Amino acid sequence: MLCRLHVSNYVLIDTLDIEFPEGLVIITGQTGAGKSILLGALNLALGAKADVSVIGENGGNCVVEAEFAIEHPGEGMKALLEENGLEPEDGRLIVRRVVNPSGRSRSFINDEPVTVQLLSSLSSYLIDIHSQHQTLQLSDGAFRLSVLDYYAGNQSLLLDYRSAYAEMGRLRSELDSVERALSKAKDEKDYNEARFSRLESAALKAGELDELESEQRQLANAEEIKESLCAVENLFYGDSSGETSGADVVLKEMERQMEKVSRYVPQAAVLAGRLSSCRVEIDDIILEVSALNSRTDVSAERLQAVDDRLSTLYGLMQKYGCSSVEELIAERDALSGILSDTSGLEARKEELSGHLADAVKTVERLSAALHSARAEAASSFSEAIMDSVRYLELPYAVFEARVREDRLSQTGSDAVDFMFSASGKNPADVSRCASGGELSRIMLSLKAVMARYMDMPTMIFDEIDTGVSGSVADKMGSMICEMGKDMQVFAITHLPQVAAKGNAHYLVSKDVDPDSSRAVSTISRLSSEERVMEVARMLSGSVLTDAAVANARSLLGY
Repeated sequence: MLCRLHVSNYVLIDTLDIEFPEGLVIITGQTGAGKSILLGALNLALGAKADVSVIGENGGNCVVEAEFAIEHPGEGMKALLEENGLEPEDGRLIVRRVVNPSGRSRSFINDEPVTVQLLSSLSSYLIDIHSQHQTLQLSDGAFRLSVLDYYAGNQSLLLDYRSAYAEMGRLRSELDSVERALSKAKDEKDYNEARFSRLESAALKAGELDELESEQRQLANAEEIKESLCAVENLFYGDSSGETSGADVVLKEMERQMEKVSRYVPQAAVLAGRLSSCRVEIDDIILEVSALNSRTDVSAERLQAVDDRLSTLYGLMQKYGCSSVEELIAERDALSGILSDTSGLEARKEELSGHLADAVKTVERLSAALHSARAEAASSFSEAIMDSVRYLELPYAVFEARVREDRLSQTGSDAVDFMFSASGKNPADVSRCASGGELSRIMLSLKAVMARYMDMPTMIFDEIDTGVSGSVADKMGSMICEMGKDMQVFAITHLPQVAAKGNAHYLVSKDVDPDSSRAVSTISRLSSEERVMEVARMLSGSVLTDAAVANARSLLGY
């Protein structure tokens, strides 16, 4: 239940810190005093949209903090808290929302930062707020279905169904994706096969392009290369006529002369040795030059073959948008994977189709179970609502919840129509045939049913008694009071018959601050005598009469 509410710098509220008891809590006040502002502050704490308009005139941050007593949290709340690493502290949950002057907000649960989405999710387990215009929900199919499900106790079955429905959707989505990929692969199969075949027949080898380009340069300049290599050999060995001595002969003679000198100059022996080493090195070089010369092929046919191969590779690189043979090889392998993946996609499609068929059967089975449970509960539910509405002085009223087949959705394959007739004849859709007062009575009857079955710790009625008065208002007050025996109920009301039923009474008032000349809203708990005077005001208006005071005491049982 809601134990405490702290508000600071919210619209017309400068500061407010107030505690609330169990049972039925009545909140009254003049029109425009700030009852809606108080409710707006609570909504802000529970995740409503925040902007700069909520910040009061004092400047600085707007802060709203609500403290809830959580003695026996339901499974849904426990799962939500555990999922987010939170837990009540000493059976208390403190929700806080801070809005800064820029309009940005921060949210906290027990001083731990959380998302506003988590606040909104948690609020559905903490409090149910019935606003003045919530009778519009009677035309909402989801609301009608949820009320019947709460009455029928379908929560566990609904969880199983929604899980199965989500799994069916996931499988269907994956199957669609596989089928699209398979269709695309089939559409592109001939094209991809042609591209792969061309690359495969090219017999690509990594590093081939560099080797071919090098060989092409050699073949294109083979005659010049051989001419130079022959010249080197001639310089070493001398010409074939013998008229010119080669470098080999010259080096040998130089070595012989230095050995001759070494008999007289010892250092010459070292030089002779060096000349000998030079001859050995040059001999080795000449052998390699001769080998290179013999390998150099002056072949127009080979040059043409290399040019053709290079042309093929350059053409493939241009066609496939590649800059190297290695990229062409990668493209070939990718195409190979695409072509071979078709069989894998076919197998996955078959597997998913089987799983989807099983999931559809599960969804249909659970949907049928939901339909059966709803259809079975509809009759007694209709009677319960009709009895409640008739208690509220619509003696001839009929109310019927009709379950009909609808398209499959995450709530099953049913829709529920609420049929109503105040006269008992020709019932029609309640949202189209009921007056404002009748809608208020029907909505209270539905909320009373939900209070018994939805395990909600706190419920707030914001002028649910709109459009009714007199003895009807008294009976509505009695119904709300009865609900307050099992849960905490707040009733914001203008009717004295309802206000007199509460366990505690709070007054919202608006005064002008003498220092700032601003209107400021406050809320305070009324004493017994103050409560008499407030109920008397509600009975008589601005001028209190002795009769109104006496009537108020009678209503309050004082």
